[in-house]
Amino acid sequence: MTSWRDRWQSRYGEAAWLFGREPNAYLRSLDIRLPRRGRALSLGEGEGRNAVWLAARGLAVTAVDFAPIALARVRALAAEGGLAVETIEADVARWQPPEAAFDIVTLIFLQLSSDERVPAHRAAMAALAPGGLLVLEAFARGERGACGPKSDDSRYDEAMLRADFAGLEILELLSGTVLLEEGAGHRGLARVVRLFARRG
Repeated sequence: MTSWRDRWQSRYGEAAWLFGREPNAYLRSLDIRLPRRGRALSLGEGEGRNAVWLAARGLAVTAVDFAPIALARVRALAAEGGLAVETIEADVARWQPPEAAFDIVTLIFLQLSSDERVPAHRAAMAALAPGGLLVLEAFARGERGACGPKSDDSRYDEAMLRADFAGLEILELLSGTVLLEEGAGHRGLARVVRLFARRG
């Protein structure tokens, strides 16, 4: 049976920049509310679009993904801009980040099964320094739309996120249909859920 890691290795191997080179639209929309110095952690980063954007803002960024092909592109994209991004090859469902070490943690379209989601979200929450911010966007449960997981097993809803991140102050929690234009991998109408939260 093919592992998730191997499946993503294969997807990233088919063509570069599966989700484009520009940062996620929701992350970018929070620009004026995000820090411009400190440490950032991007979980399930993919090919670097979000990590490099954060690094360009002045943050020291750590990008975690289990696909070596993707991490090589993170480093290449960072180098194009004269930036440095630390990369860690790891399964975010099992990897434990240092606690209270990051001023921002991002989980952008990191779709995990129910048994992986809770421990990964707990680890992300624990990684936040006091006052640190968490940004999450994921495909929402319900009608699939043009892209995203076919089943609800790795889709989220607002109630799940409230429970998973109960220790954080929720600044924004939204769900609805958006038009995604993020490379060939995310294109078309899709139902999403978005969370912006802060550790006290």
